[in-house]
Amino acid sequence: MKAETKFFGTIDIDDDKIIEFPMGIIGFENLKKFALIYDVEREERGKISWLQSMEEPLMVLPVINPDEITDDGYHPIIEDELMKQIGDPADMDLLILVTMSIPSDLTQMTANLKGPIIINTANRKAMQVIAENEDYKVKYNVYDAIERLKKAGE
Repeated sequence: MKAETKFFGTIDIDDDKIIEFPMGIIGFENLKKFALIYDVEREERGKISWLQSMEEPLMVLPVINPDEITDDGYHPIIEDELMKQIGDPADMDLLILVTMSIPSDLTQMTANLKGPIIINTANRKAMQVIAENEDYKVKYNVYDAIERLKKAGE
């Protein structure tokens, strides 16, 4: 499938790479088909990927695996009933991502830990949910978290 994208121009996306959001994404319920893309020109895949709408070229969200930016891992509490909407996936078939806001001042970069995107990799169905964890923030400062993780690794 050919897709027009905001950052990568026209690209080819294999049909088996399309992710379906039956309920859409919060605030964009009318958009149902997305793909995860990243800059293939780089020698290694970066930590940030782009969740690109296949229906609206300007709709693209930067996403990251939350384990890359959290100190103690990321374990969102989600109702079991919600998981049935995407086929009640086994843990090994789950891919969890969080959306990011990347302003020009990178020290203000944030991730939405409260609204993770849950992807069933077995059937490519996904949804965005609200995690019940009270300590998860909508605007979790990524820059500060990366600095903490660097110091902890030294």
